Amino acid sequence: MAAEIHPVATHSIPSFITPPGETDVLMVITALFLLVVVVSFGLLFLRLHTLPERMAHRAHKLQFEIVAVLGLIALFTHMHIFWVAGLLLALIEIPDFGGWLGRIAGAVERIAGIKPGGASSEDTPDDVVRDAPPTQAKMSHGTSRRSGGSKELTHA
Repeated sequence: MAAEIHPVATHSIPSFITPPGETDVLMVITALFLLVVVVSFGLLFLRLHTLPERMAHRAHKLQFEIVAVLGLIALFTHMHIFWVAGLLLALIEIPDFGGWLGRIAGAVERIAGIKPGGASSEDTPDDVVRDAPPTQAKMSHGTSRRSGGSKELTHA
């Protein structure tokens, strides 16, 4: 039984018009295209959003954590100034003051005769510090121990 066209209908129907009961191919293609575009845009957005964190990953731990927190704040508050601040902080290389200050503090403690990272001079009696034997670290940095307990500087 052939389907007859209504006499008022046009005789040239476009190809995207789907007959009743069949799958609309154009709608399926459009839905797949929309899904791919939305997922691609989301991945691009997240990749761009994590740019400061990826840049700061090579930096110091504290700087990386601050940049990561700024990125999270920017993501949840939608205030882009936090993202810009994180990007600027990731671009700036902050010197490692902690390493320098730690080495200075260790050297001062060695000069004072205090065990590095140990108690201060107020906590340690003077006779213990004065009579303390030289440590291996002291002996390896320019002093040698001779018989009789005297120290002599070397050129090591």
